[in-house]
This record gives sequence, structure tokens and C-alpha cells, in this order.
Amino acid sequence: MVVKKESKAKYWIYVALTSFFELVWIFGFNVASEWWHWIFIISFIFLDLHFLARAVEGLPGGTVYAVFAGVGTIGTFLMDVYLFGEHISLAKIFFIALIIVGVVGLKLADDEAEKKELKQQVTRVEGVEQ
Repeated sequence: MVVKKESKAKYWIYVALTSFFELVWIFGFNVASEWWHWIFIISFIFLDLHFLARAVEGLPGGTVYAVFAGVGTIGTFLMDVYLFGEHISLAKIFFIALIIVGVVGLKLADDEAEKKELKQQVTRVEGVEQ
């Protein structure tokens, strides 16, 4: 019997989409100058929350939130620097690098946990077949 491993790639695409839409509505907060701009911002917030909810259907919530928050924080920082003229300091760069290390570490830990779970499933199935 073959244990089918569900692909988590689509859930990571949802994480990417929720992170992107978060940056879009944050950008909107900075540039909205008319009442009707807020219609678009609110629409992007709903899209953001939709993809966030879809992502946690197939990935651990803590990992999704950490990546989502990390990308949002780094993206907002970069947007502030390159679009709105925010000052860069060594301390800011250090802490942004710390966030990146944390997000990558969570992704690696999630992959390791997934491999362990798959190995346990295979062991159980092999035990049943004997």
C-alpha cells in the first residue's frame, strides 16, 4: 500500500498570496486620499484574510502566522524605505535579518516535522500489511 502525501505547495501559495495582499492594503493605508480608495483597501483586507484562512487549512497555524507576519514586517519596512523615504539603521537591518532567520527556521522545522509524520505513517502501514 502506498501512502499518499498531500502536496503542501498550494498552501504555501496561499501564504504568499496573503502576504502580498497584506502589503497591498498597508500600501493603501499610506496613499489613500479619497473616501473611495477605502473600498479597495477593505476589499484587499478581505482577500488577505481569505487566503490566510485557506493557508491554515493545510499548514500549522503558528508557522503560517509567523511567515505572514515576518513577510508583512519586512515588506512594510522595505516599502517604507524605498517608497516613502524611511531611514535605514544597522539596528533595523539586524532585526530584519533576525526575522528572516526565524521565518526560515520555522519553515525548516515544519519540513522536518512533515518528514517525521510521513515516516510514522509508512511504518504504521507496513505494520498493518504484515
